[in-house]
Amino acid sequence: MGQCGITSSKTVLVFLNLIFWAAAGILCYIGAYVFITYDDYDHFFEDVYTLIPAVVIIAVGTLLFIIGLIGCCATIRESSCGLATFAVILLLVFVTECVVVVLGYIYRAKVEDEVNHSIQKVYNEYSGANRDAPSRAIDYVQRQLHCCGIHNYSDWRNTRWFKESKNNSVPVTNN
Repeated sequence: MGQCGITSSKTVLVFLNLIFWAAAGILCYIGAYVFITYDDYDHFFEDVYTLIPAVVIIAVGTLLFIIGLIGCCATIRESSCGLATFAVILLLVFVTECVVVVLGYIYRAKVEDEVNHSIQKVYNEYSGANRDAPSRAIDYVQRQLHCCGIHNYSDWRNTRWFKESKNNSVPVTNN
């Protein structure tokens, strides 16, 4: 009976570590995807600090892989010190997740305002000629989202392009 309990505990811990490795792979893929897609949207953001989330995602994926490796090695070797280290790391990960959720909730409005302000500056630079980078970026986003403006079409009313154009409409996105 005792041996069966140890075997099932090992199986559960190895399965948990496989979940950590799968999550690590998924997070690294998402981080790389953010880097790749940033190239299409880089004109909407003023600095490269917008890549910080991608770096953090890849770092978290790497950390999860290491945590899974520690847990798997400790489980296979039946090391009480390794399992204690694994438990402490899991506790730290949980506390960190709670802190990140709270900070994300507290600062969500500020981040949204900064992003809206940055995007509005790009919309104000829109020329419609598709020769300059901001215009190409806006056309690309509107094609991808099948929509116009930041929130909707009425966002164009405050732009230079809308005021200077004679037809009082949103720009037709070039294909």
